[in-house]
Amino acid sequence: MGDRPPASARGGSLSARLPVFPWDTLAGARSTAEAHPEGLVDLSVGTPVDSVPRVIRRTLAEAADRPGYPTVWGTAALRNAILSWAERRLGAGPLELDHPNVLPVVGSKELVAWLPIQLGLGPGDRVAFPHLAYPTYEVGARLAGAEPVPYEDPLELDPTGLRLLWLNSPSNPTGRVLAPERLRTIVEWAREHDVLVLSDECYLELGWETDPVSVLDPAVCGGEVEGLIAVHSLSKRSNLAGYRAAFLVGDPAVLGELLTIRKHGGMMVPAPVQAATVAALGDDEHVLEQRARYAARRETLRTALTGAGFRIEHSEASLYLWATRDEPGRDTVAWLAERGILVAPGEFYGPAGASFVRVAFTATDERVEQAARRLAAG
Repeated sequence: MGDRPPASARGGSLSARLPVFPWDTLAGARSTAEAHPEGLVDLSVGTPVDSVPRVIRRTLAEAADRPGYPTVWGTAALRNAILSWAERRLGAGPLELDHPNVLPVVGSKELVAWLPIQLGLGPGDRVAFPHLAYPTYEVGARLAGAEPVPYEDPLELDPTGLRLLWLNSPSNPTGRVLAPERLRTIVEWAREHDVLVLSDECYLELGWETDPVSVLDPAVCGGEVEGLIAVHSLSKRSNLAGYRAAFLVGDPAVLGELLTIRKHGGMMVPAPVQAATVAALGDDEHVLEQRARYAARRETLRTALTGAGFRIEHSEASLYLWATRDEPGRDTVAWLAERGILVAPGEFYGPAGASFVRVAFTATDERVEQAARRLAAG
């Protein structure tokens, strides 16, 4: 037995299907930025830095004594909160009162990565996603052994073998927002070709120059959720990245299948987090307060970047500025690192982003102001 090769060597490792984890390649730039006399300003990731709202923390603490297993489907209170929020904020509805249209998940990244497998996709199936996109859409396809298909225009896709179409509006990384009429045309095309649409809408409440619209808005879907799933997260709008709180809304047939699979896999949102999610979805005030913080940081960084010779494209929503100096993005990363500022090269999100960088405004006010001063100094 001691001479037997490991399972990964015998059957081929799953990780061999995947690209290098992008942020691991930033180690050199990070070291350079950290050496700045006034310290690192990390604008490379979209992780919240502000406190979890008090109403959510209080609810979490009150729910801490939950020794039993939670359910995969979540409490009735949680499902009611998701239903109410989706109808109020997304314009979705009418949704069924017995909750077949909603499903809590353990953070949206977990869902994106494992969804193709949970839907039974595999070799011969195709998964499409924007050509500038969050890397995990491609990872999910590769984990399932399906073919990843980046697109510039989904209406130009060959529907043969296409099982899953990802939309992302507002976009990560570009902040681009798809107009309702554009979304409607895509939904109609997908339904015509029997392609399931997953719409990643995690930044929907963070529109700056336009109001993003959900794929479940009646103006988009015609009041029918068949073939549509909207993905939402509390990580950004409520500073709950550490809680892993997210949920799906949409086609009950698809969500019912996922519920069955996830029961077998024990994919349960912790009970205290379920309670905290109810509190978060029931309170709009903290969302408005957080939006105001981000709006101020966005304006500071946008002004500083354009003053330093950058051009900003799209960026009408989300937590990022999609910026370029019309040079290779890695050169821009190095230029900023010398000033103690770390950003993500656009190539992380696809070859079309090679001359861009993604600048997050998820840093404290002090760090954002520090970045602006360094950019002004040249």
